[in-house]
Amino acid sequence: MTELTTGHEPPLLDLHPPQGDFLADALAGLGKNPKAISPMYFYDRIGSELFDQICTLAEYYPTRTEEWILQTHGRDIAEGLGPSASLIELGSGSSRKSGLLLRAATTLHSYVPIDIARTHVQRAASLIAARFGRLRVLPVCADFTGELKLPRATLDARSKHVWFPGSTIGNFGPAARARLLATIRRLCLPQGGGVVVGVDLRKDHARLERAYNDERGVTAAFNLNLLQRMNRELGSDFDLAQFRHHAFYNTAEHRIEMHLESLSSQTVRIGDHSFEFDSGETICTEYSYKFTVESFVEEAAPQGFTYAHHWTDPEELFAVIALRADPALD
Repeated sequence: MTELTTGHEPPLLDLHPPQGDFLADALAGLGKNPKAISPMYFYDRIGSELFDQICTLAEYYPTRTEEWILQTHGRDIAEGLGPSASLIELGSGSSRKSGLLLRAATTLHSYVPIDIARTHVQRAASLIAARFGRLRVLPVCADFTGELKLPRATLDARSKHVWFPGSTIGNFGPAARARLLATIRRLCLPQGGGVVVGVDLRKDHARLERAYNDERGVTAAFNLNLLQRMNRELGSDFDLAQFRHHAFYNTAEHRIEMHLESLSSQTVRIGDHSFEFDSGETICTEYSYKFTVESFVEEAAPQGFTYAHHWTDPEELFAVIALRADPALD
């Protein structure tokens, strides 16, 4: 664990997992039946830039809808944090939406963006620090699903609140969501605080599927970049022309599923390891669960959270939900 400073950039707490973890996870995931790779590996530099493009697409309503909620209700959300709070963002990316909340939260102790893409989180933290000169910015490069530590400076905050926008929590299955919520609650202690989380609401299936199958093919490029990243970093020999992006809504599980489908029978190699693909066989790269406000609050309760408030848009496409961390479980 190291804290790095480059020039006048905010100090970076670097907990980045080694490349060996990517290799081990890729080999394990391709060895499964069905094959699957964690969506956290989408976010190298190219993947992070492609995701930023996705957020601007006409079909992809979650970003603009959540931004509308923040623009309209940001002051109310910020007031719920209380004075001298540390705002900890999981999967911060470009911190674009966070700027809307930070603008309203004028009494924050600190802002802690956490992202697995080191260059991306450093760049975003520098921009936030330049924009909000009064604010202490403490970036962390880490996989927030693993062992997570916060900068020492957060110990001085009156409370700690985790900010988890973008419905990223929907990328985790029920058991993994429970573990993540338990981790979030631990981050809030001992000062106390809570979580403010963006969730995508259940709606017309056609609208959901359009959001993950844009006409320009940016989401397809984002998905296929995962194979290209393995080629670049792990020495695999995926032929991207022999795979296609495939996304659909699974009604029974209330989730979008994103896959990479093999267009032929083929063999792919990573070092000394080889993996056989049948034509039509897929690698599952992402789930995106959809919720109701009630279902999410009910799911969070066993992990030590109680409902505080929620905000939504006029069409009820998306919700931002504030939950309090209940210290009584300790």
